[in-house]
Amino acid sequence: MEHRLLGRTGVRVSPLCLGAMNLGGPTPDDEGIRIVHAALDAGINIVDTANVYHDGASETLLGKALADRRDRIVLATKVHGRMGPGPNDAGNSRLHILRACEASLRRLGTDYIDLYQVHRPSPEIPVEETLEALTDLVRAGKVRYIGCSTHPAWMVMEALATSERRGLARYVSEQPPYNLLDRRIENELIPLAQRYGLALLPWAPLAQGVLAGRYPAGTALPDDSRAARQPGSIYAERVTARGIEAGARFSALAEAMGRTPGQLALLWCKDQPGVTAPIVGPRTLAQLESLLPVLEMSLAAEERAACDTINGPGGVLVNFHNTAPWMKTPVA
Repeated sequence: MEHRLLGRTGVRVSPLCLGAMNLGGPTPDDEGIRIVHAALDAGINIVDTANVYHDGASETLLGKALADRRDRIVLATKVHGRMGPGPNDAGNSRLHILRACEASLRRLGTDYIDLYQVHRPSPEIPVEETLEALTDLVRAGKVRYIGCSTHPAWMVMEALATSERRGLARYVSEQPPYNLLDRRIENELIPLAQRYGLALLPWAPLAQGVLAGRYPAGTALPDDSRAARQPGSIYAERVTARGIEAGARFSALAEAMGRTPGQLALLWCKDQPGVTAPIVGPRTLAQLESLLPVLEMSLAAEERAACDTINGPGGVLVNFHNTAPWMKTPVA
């Protein structure tokens, strides 16, 4: 299997990352543990979660699943989201980051986090405060590397420049939304990452199932889909008529190539320039098993060109940046 460097570090990771957002939530605990073990047995060696996933339950279950396998994986989690009712129970302040890290370590049952990521920006907090707190965690041995998630390119660049100027720990990765329906990171973020040696760990490579044939045209939302379970949420907003129509064309393209739509969507993202490892967040073991062959697949130039006919470079059909207010862009 191909392994890729995690940014400018010497750490090598698999070309797919296991996402644990469904663990501790819709996925039963016993199946969640089987999912983690199956991913590791297949060669995936980077696992991503966040403290806010199901109020910490994802971290807790992941800690159980990794109890005897901790040294085999690069373990990533995140800080920022609200973890309590108090005014300091969210955000990127020093106070919240230090408290949240200790809580994540307890839930994960580990002494250190390999990649600790700032889940979203806190524009009202100087980036120096955030980076200084993260640097202290690195120096204390509680965190090995730091990264960010869903930050606009200018904020990533500001953080890199601040780290350079102040001698602070440097982001080694960014975790952006990226799939064939929303390619906007190609305009600024990917060139930035390539220039400055930043790993990219994209989330939603299957466009929340829209590119995997999860939402057939002219039918009701599947009862077990995230869009149906959370009506009115950002997840439901992403399932649009325009996206479903593009997904149908993409499914036909995948069939012509002899792959499932999910495999082709993930493969397209995995083999895009600048990408380190897309995040795969299966809800079931069957979903994971259907995507594991992508670890050994490669995308031919003519196949990439065919995918471009669905949505061209830098374009957008469905808004996947809408978890961040400053990235909201109306999509006609």
